[in-house]
Amino acid sequence: MTPATLRSIDLNCDVGESFGAFTIGDDAAVLPLITSANIGCGFHGGDPLVMHDTMATMLRQGGNIGAHPSVYDIWGFGRRVIEGESPADIGKAVIYQIGAAQGMARALGARLAHVKLHGSLDSLAFARDDVAQAVAEAVARVDADLMLYAMPGAALERAGRAAGLRVVRELYADRAYADDGNLLSRKLPGAVLHDAEAVADRVLQTLETGVLTSIAGRSLGAEDIRSIAVHGDTAEALAMLNCLRSRLQQAGYRITPACA
Repeated sequence: MTPATLRSIDLNCDVGESFGAFTIGDDAAVLPLITSANIGCGFHGGDPLVMHDTMATMLRQGGNIGAHPSVYDIWGFGRRVIEGESPADIGKAVIYQIGAAQGMARALGARLAHVKLHGSLDSLAFARDDVAQAVAEAVARVDADLMLYAMPGAALERAGRAAGLRVVRELYADRAYADDGNLLSRKLPGAVLHDAEAVADRVLQTLETGVLTSIAGRSLGAEDIRSIAVHGDTAEALAMLNCLRSRLQQAGYRITPACA
């Protein structure tokens, strides 16, 4: 399918990341605007009560629910690289988190639709074949029917397909990209985007051309994007989602849950 004929798009967002007394993001406002919810599994955010309520709300509006596993890093919100973790142990941690999300979904009479990695784990699985293989095989062992979200050109994308998973290519709306196609480190200036209209312009241009421009101006292949991602913990998440929905619909896109 070429970018010109791709007329359905999914909006996914990281939600359910509040923990105990700590509130992360405005899930009540965000959930009605998205079609796929990536729900924290407790390793970077989220707890049993938050997971239950987030899933129940998303299910009432008819969207997809998915697991959002992370490295075990509540202190750093899953965005620090945890040195010394072997790929095999990362795979076990992914299994553990998907299992928690699956159990809650089943208790609500539903099934998980997908898995999307969080933070530093997503970045590692973009670049490292061994981590990507461990994650993809972990997902497939738990439930081979789960969709796996991945960035174009990621090691995770290749590993997911090799494991027989349905891979959903996604584009991060609110993040800048490095020249290798991975997300630009949050430690660098310009890594997080804030202007909703400019973000929508870039998303539409990428969907129409199949090309994404890195922060340094390099053209990156981004064909067949099926989902647009927004981070739910950013201050501009609500404005970006409202703008993206409006601009995508004006451009003729149907906003629907992913079904790779």
